Amino acid sequence: MTFRSLTRAALLVTAVAMIPATTAGLAAVDGAAGPEFGRLFTVYQIIKANYVEPVDDDKLIKGAIQGMLTSLDPHSAYLDGASLTRLDTLIQGNYSGLGLSVVGDDGAVKVVSPMRGSPADKAGVKAGDYITHLDGKLIYGLDLDDAVAQMRGPAGTAIRLTVFRPGRDEPFDVTVTRGVISLEPVTSKLTDNVGVITVNEFSADVGNYVNREIAKLKQQSGGKLAGLVLDLRQNPGGALDEAVALSDLFLSGGDIVSQRGRVAAENEYYRAETVFKGDAAKGLPLVVLINSGSASASEIVAGALQDQHRALIMGERSFGKGSVQSMIRLDKTHAVKLTTARYFTPSGRSVQEGGIEPDIRVPQISDPDARKRAAMAYRESDLRGHLVNEVDLDDKKLEDDKQEDPRFKMTPEELKAKGIDDFQLWYAISTVRRTVGPALAAAAHK
Repeated sequence: MTFRSLTRAALLVTAVAMIPATTAGLAAVDGAAGPEFGRLFTVYQIIKANYVEPVDDDKLIKGAIQGMLTSLDPHSAYLDGASLTRLDTLIQGNYSGLGLSVVGDDGAVKVVSPMRGSPADKAGVKAGDYITHLDGKLIYGLDLDDAVAQMRGPAGTAIRLTVFRPGRDEPFDVTVTRGVISLEPVTSKLTDNVGVITVNEFSADVGNYVNREIAKLKQQSGGKLAGLVLDLRQNPGGALDEAVALSDLFLSGGDIVSQRGRVAAENEYYRAETVFKGDAAKGLPLVVLINSGSASASEIVAGALQDQHRALIMGERSFGKGSVQSMIRLDKTHAVKLTTARYFTPSGRSVQEGGIEPDIRVPQISDPDARKRAAMAYRESDLRGHLVNEVDLDDKKLEDDKQEDPRFKMTPEELKAKGIDDFQLWYAISTVRRTVGPALAAAAHK
């Protein structure tokens, strides 16, 4: 998801606008569908009079609202009580739990991605896993908010997840100890004089964080920094403004992203404003790593740097979350999260469904289960009721990255013997070093 002012989405990843409900807006709808509202009221009366057990009004009205929103797309939702409180807590960026981005999938809880470095990530939970039981209790068919509530809890307490992983014959149990989810938004390291900057989440001030890491890497390399790898893998997104700021960091001008909705007020264009006084990397070779867990704000950055020919995009096709949600507060305890716009890269491409296609496709062959999971990769296009792209997409092409790539034949064991435990990152670093040329590469080793 992509919220305009949200740092961490509750389930997938987002960019949200906070919009108050207006009486004018509500009045515009009132009376517009008289017969349909009459039918709704008739069904309400039938249920109240004939259902096998008494049903309170709150349950019926909430169900009707939820039904309307969930019929639109997977990212529109009604938030109240615990679900709204959880979202508000996540926006603050500090909570106790497992560190999972999950989504409901036909009554099942499916993992979109574990947050990098979170308890779930360390315990081995993978993108594409299905969680079927919590402490032995079946959660299939349970409301997603209720399932998420059960997974959260005080730091230091443990919970047993029963996981079904595509490619394996039998489900298995994973015990995860809950922790305080307060991840470092940006980390960096220097490898062979190539700076690797990992952006874990698009929280506040991420552009400045990355800018400081670039300066630190230049100092660590003794002024011989050969290039940069910007790692956005498994980054589910966050604040739209921060995606714009991070893109601006590497651009000297031009467009970054635009968003367009049915209502003219939702149309906005974001351009590089040289907040960082031009390209902070001063033209150094730049590779951006993405995969199926790179969503929303991550796709905005990758799309901007790809269209502006500033970076080489490498890895696997991204998630394909190309819509913007607005959170409309009804009152202090109720809100509607509604899809109000799509966003587009500088060249006018929509990433909805199709995602960002890397310039160089590199599968993660160092992971023993990577090939099996690639065949079952889970993206926006797999969500029931997702928004379709305005341009007809080639379904066969979208399946290409689920096929085994004949260029990469080495096994995980062979890679491990060579000291390579992250093939995608190794390939990106090697590409940067090839890009800078033999002379600069030799100078960087001095």
